[in-house]
Amino acid sequence: MSYLSEFEEKIKTGNYQNFLKLWEEYCFNDQVDFIELKTILTKAKSAIFINSFGQHVNRALSLIENISDKEKKHEILKLIVDIQNKNDDDLAEIIFNHLHERNIDDPMFNEKVKLIGLRARKDFQGAISKYELLTHIDKGKFVYHTSGWGTGEVLDFSLIREELFLEFEYVVGEKSLSFENALKTLIPLKNDHFLARRFGNPDLLEKEAKEDPVAVIKLLLKNLGPQSASDIKDNLFELVIPENDWSKWWQAAKTKLKKDRKIICPKKSSDHYIITEEDISFEDTLIQELKTQKSTIDIIKLIYSFLKDFALTIKNEDFKKSLILKLLEISSHEVTKLSEKLQINYFFEMLKAEDEIIKIKDIILEVEDFNQLLSEIEIISFKKRTLVYIKDLKDNYENIFLNLFLQSDQNSLRDFIFYSLIEINSSHIKDKINELINHPVLYPQTFIWYFQKIFSNENENIPFMNKEGKLKFFESFLILLDHLQRKNDFKDLCKKMVLMITSNKYLLVRDIMQIATVTQAKEYLLLATKCSLLEVHDIKIIHSLAKVAHEQLSSYEDDEKVEDVIWATEKGYNKLKQKIEHLTSFEMIDNAKEIEEARSHGDLRENAEYKAALERRSRLQSEIQSLADQISKVQIINFDEIDSSKVSIGTKVTIKDLSGNTKKYTILGPFEADVEKNILSFNSKLALAMIDKKVGEKFSFNQEEYVIINIQIYL
Repeated sequence: MSYLSEFEEKIKTGNYQNFLKLWEEYCFNDQVDFIELKTILTKAKSAIFINSFGQHVNRALSLIENISDKEKKHEILKLIVDIQNKNDDDLAEIIFNHLHERNIDDPMFNEKVKLIGLRARKDFQGAISKYELLTHIDKGKFVYHTSGWGTGEVLDFSLIREELFLEFEYVVGEKSLSFENALKTLIPLKNDHFLARRFGNPDLLEKEAKEDPVAVIKLLLKNLGPQSASDIKDNLFELVIPENDWSKWWQAAKTKLKKDRKIICPKKSSDHYIITEEDISFEDTLIQELKTQKSTIDIIKLIYSFLKDFALTIKNEDFKKSLILKLLEISSHEVTKLSEKLQINYFFEMLKAEDEIIKIKDIILEVEDFNQLLSEIEIISFKKRTLVYIKDLKDNYENIFLNLFLQSDQNSLRDFIFYSLIEINSSHIKDKINELINHPVLYPQTFIWYFQKIFSNENENIPFMNKEGKLKFFESFLILLDHLQRKNDFKDLCKKMVLMITSNKYLLVRDIMQIATVTQAKEYLLLATKCSLLEVHDIKIIHSLAKVAHEQLSSYEDDEKVEDVIWATEKGYNKLKQKIEHLTSFEMIDNAKEIEEARSHGDLRENAEYKAALERRSRLQSEIQSLADQISKVQIINFDEIDSSKVSIGTKVTIKDLSGNTKKYTILGPFEADVEKNILSFNSKLALAMIDKKVGEKFSFNQEEYVIINIQIYL
């Protein structure tokens, strides 16, 4: 496929001159890759310069002579005839003889030759395809409409009226086509063609796709040509594989495709999956790819990924020897870091090349900084293997593990270190956990890992598993959530933490409130209220759960009200900042000049201008202070995170009254509220009556009843 990507680039950019030069070069080849040639011609049919290319496509006739398989030769000739527009006599003779040889027993041969324009030899573009379509037409046969109607099934036809009756996937009802129009727009499909099967029996195709995804994707690639991941999704998503099953199905399919010896998988998502005739040698592919890698770490990752996906290849002794030689070459010339040397020896260990191994023990004993060593190893299983060797070989592994514990970047590594220390009853592990509690913002991932451990595994006996430990951890959890909400790098972790609070009907909060004291519960309520990642609805529920657990809190109102959070769009927030800047940078300076000028008039006791200027200063200071207080409470509305399944801040809501009258309202912050435009502040009475309602739910306002009929995200 050495030419395909170049041709695709020329077709995509419409660069016909360079395409033609490349085509002339290509047609001088002595050997032909059938799939490549077929793909080039197929893609050229949709190029913007197809008419110009039609004058030169005949040059591919010389390539056909190098194709021995008759059916493959037929497919290429058919594509050439589809594209050509010279209609010269030599090509007409070739087509006539070809069709006659293939259809010598067809009693309707002469009539069909006449219909496809080959007898007159004036315009016989697409003659082979048209002949096949005429031969194909019968009840229950499938076709493809090239002008947007999709796959169709022949319901009936009339030879006398030269008319077809069909049903298509993208148009409603039965459609009729004259033979003349059919020959221009229809392509015959065999009953086992992917498109025919998808239209004729999608349920059976779905069943087969779930049982053997590779077989269905191979059928797709064989019938439709090379496809990118996006193309494959377009052809299968919803039409064959339901939306809810797609992600899981595609992940499993990709894994299996990588291991199939007749599928070339793309390196980039935009590249194509390609089906081949010959089995791919994964071993040869790896050896070739290793020649293109420059850094040792890239080579290590490439070999690891390969051995993980194709573990059975190491049974090939010749390949195994060549891989060992490559690793020896790298280790003797390019490896400088202990981490790289160690990983290469892990490969020797996997390949059972004992004679070549530099003792792993010697490398481990040579290491001085294990934090740095592990940070330089990107492969998780190699990190785990290194920890195992440290435990086996280092007498002071307890100190090493204690040093690594909080810094570890994967739960599997934390687990290994943690349980290794528990196993020897390390007296210092509790100090490390206590450090997590006191400084959660320093180790957020590790904190959440241990938090889940003590709240979800009641059968374990580990530090801080008791009541006091859980209460301390919950307080630090809320502090961490408040801190991380301002860190873009921890967006996913914040979502996970919010889900931990709200899942199972707020089970975590229920359990905590039951064991907390009233004073502790008040502290938790204050911390939760300050966290803008929790919705108003969530905070109200947390308050309610606290009051259920502690009746004393029924009359308790914390100083920081839920409503104290002021929601605003980024535009509204910037407008508020500009207003403050205008007051401080212009109006206050202008007022200072007024005061100075009034002061110069003398007799301040009777100076009305001076008093007015002072009053204005007081009003400006008060307004600036008020706006400053407001901006400190502003939370920018993140429209990407708005749930449009219910009414909330940042949604546009359509409601209907009992008389059938509809109104539309947008719910934003107080800075954007505009009665004339039906933009409500989220804390207005009407907005509060709608908050958290879903489509179809009713609510009352001003003694009238309404129903929510539509909810959209504002933007």
